[in-house]
Amino acid sequence: MPIDPRVDAYIDASADFARPLLLWMRERVHAAMPTVEESIKWARPAFLSGGRPFAMMVAFKAHAGFGFWEHGAGAWDQNGQGGAVEQFRRITSFADLPDTATFEAMVRAAALRLVSGEQPRRPPGKPRAPLPVPAELAAALAEDSAARAVFEGFPPSCRRDYCEWIGEAKRPETRARRVGQAILWLREGKRRNWQYASVLSPGR
Repeated sequence: MPIDPRVDAYIDASADFARPLLLWMRERVHAAMPTVEESIKWARPAFLSGGRPFAMMVAFKAHAGFGFWEHGAGAWDQNGQGGAVEQFRRITSFADLPDTATFEAMVRAAALRLVSGEQPRRPPGKPRAPLPVPAELAAALAEDSAARAVFEGFPPSCRRDYCEWIGEAKRPETRARRVGQAILWLREGKRRNWQYASVLSPGR
């Protein structure tokens, strides 16, 4: 397999626990993709296809890491973290790595994405928890059916805008003033930032 002596030197200089792990990962990459190229990028071993990095590994004092570099911008890992992803962030022993077949399949998949240009998909984020309606706003809405109907008909993001605006007020008088303004706008069917709508609309 085509090897880079700088990668050899990196492995040789790594901690005792890390050397067999790095050697194993390196062998698995070459087994899965015989045409892979080696280099040193950002002071760590990198695996390239057609001159473009698609995987990297690193060794620290107490753990090692391995990840796939997606299109120079990074993939999304199982935790939704972006960047030059280390799918395996804390490898301290072979128990932290998948079996040979699984690891090599991951390597082949990453190489195929690089060739095809397929963009890695970001996993769906967790929905934001509903923001509690400030007590002052809830009381005012209870007394104004028109404003309440508009508020309840808004999507969650619009209701959150009003709740955050009122909830962040520190002084009682400021909060009361904002509640009064909110009720007036809601009666007119207006969203919290309605005054910016014309500025942000297309064509203006």
